[in-house]
Amino acid sequence: MLFLGIESSCDETAAAVVEDGRKIVSSVVASQVDIHALYGGVVPEIASRAHCEAVCTVVKNALDGANITAGDLTAICVTNRPGLIGALLTGVSYAKGLAYSTGKPLVPVHHIRGHIAANYVTFEQLKPPFIALVISGGHTSLLLCKDYTEYETLGVTRDDAAGEAFDKAARVLGLPYPGGAAMDKLASLGDKKAIKFSRCSVEGSEYDFSFSGLKTNVINYAHTAQQKGAELDDKFKSDLAASFTAAVVDTISKRLDLACERYPGLPVVLAGGVAANSHIRAAVADLAAKHGVEFFVPPLKLCGDNAVMIASQGYFEYQKGVRADLDLNAQASANV
Repeated sequence: MLFLGIESSCDETAAAVVEDGRKIVSSVVASQVDIHALYGGVVPEIASRAHCEAVCTVVKNALDGANITAGDLTAICVTNRPGLIGALLTGVSYAKGLAYSTGKPLVPVHHIRGHIAANYVTFEQLKPPFIALVISGGHTSLLLCKDYTEYETLGVTRDDAAGEAFDKAARVLGLPYPGGAAMDKLASLGDKKAIKFSRCSVEGSEYDFSFSGLKTNVINYAHTAQQKGAELDDKFKSDLAASFTAAVVDTISKRLDLACERYPGLPVVLAGGVAANSHIRAAVADLAAKHGVEFFVPPLKLCGDNAVMIASQGYFEYQKGVRADLDLNAQASANV
């Protein structure tokens, strides 16, 4: 069975064809990074317009790359939640039109479930149940995956996501957007104990995350140093990046450690754009080894937003009987 995935939740317009939820047949991603770099972050209205311009070509290229037509598809899968509402609506509208014109079933897919599914196309042996940690620019979630379409939320961010905090820290250091890769490299050069940044917790919710305090802590530290006449030289920047990254890693590791203790023996799955960070990957791998469980993380090209993950998760949603009518709408926020 061949499934078309369409992803447009933020600043990548993507389409892919996946066979039986596990095999990548084609994958196309049109990035908007160069556009948004001018503003230091994603501008929702500009993102929506860019999706409108790209979606037809991206989908055509994905079908051509798979050497099929839309008539050969089993179903059309599309991200409809959560994300930037205008961006989501572009993909949803296109998918509904394609489903109507071809008579193919329409399958709505949750973006975070999609990120987890990036591991299904990478590791054929991976099957639920497992513990999933999804870290991206807009989401930080700790989940118990009971089945391919059944999840229990253990913890979520109460304010800023880890990825957003990384972007703000990168900006204060004058790093180019997006700052994730530059922060990763810089952190490897610094002393992670040079600066003591806050590790925030949520009272009464041991699995929930909070990164707004850490983000503010970093910004204030850099601004105070500048006001005192300190030069933000290479050592200052690398130490700040290393110390900040260590604070994020500690915050994430503490909660994942608790989850592994609560659900002994379950594999650990890492996903999302920030899963590309080498320090986080290493820390989660070490934690999985400590608990003697398997660890899964997709290759870097499948960590960021892509349509392979949407087509893969769409396959499992389809198997479960999930279908959408042509009144399907987009949702800016939604539980997993």
